[in-house]
Amino acid sequence: MAIQPGKFITLEGVDGAGKSTHLDYLADKIRARGIELIVTREPGGTPLGEKLRALLLNDPMQPDTELMLMYAARAEHVAALIKPALTRGAWVLSDRFSDASYAYQCGGRGIDATRLKALEAWTLADFGPDLTLLFDVAPEVAESRRAQARTADRFEQEQAAFFARVRAAYLERAKAEPGRIRVIDASHGIEPIRAELDRIMEGL
Repeated sequence: MAIQPGKFITLEGVDGAGKSTHLDYLADKIRARGIELIVTREPGGTPLGEKLRALLLNDPMQPDTELMLMYAARAEHVAALIKPALTRGAWVLSDRFSDASYAYQCGGRGIDATRLKALEAWTLADFGPDLTLLFDVAPEVAESRRAQARTADRFEQEQAAFFARVRAAYLERAKAEPGRIRVIDASHGIEPIRAELDRIMEGL
């Protein structure tokens, strides 16, 4: 992966893992160091990406369509927002990135990973996060949290078996790339999780 002046950090986890709860905390910690920070999300992050996000979260579609739209949004996201920010020395903090496609489209939907890798090679080449924080929690805990949240989108309405596959795919990714992906036990309370995040961020 090409070295960038800035750092690219992603947050991952099944819906209900609580990663979004800690995103603002991380953003404040980074900005307190005097670093320019861009906070973004996937799908989304650009005007085109946000339009695709609305389709992906709400409109029924075939798994292959879902995968290709995800990577269309991601290609725009990287070219228009993420890489320019990193090049000027800013850091980027993104709520999800390509690990989510391995988890949701391959793990959850059952799409062959070789097809995803072909899309990734085309759209991203060797580009990827410097650090990924994977918020991991048991499916039943995540389901309970989702039930207390806002109106569920198309992904959040999936059954428990879907999220079990998503979690398994995430953990498989973490096992394959332990240097980049740090697994956070999201079943703990907010304070222990933030203490762990502080320890991780001190190393950046």
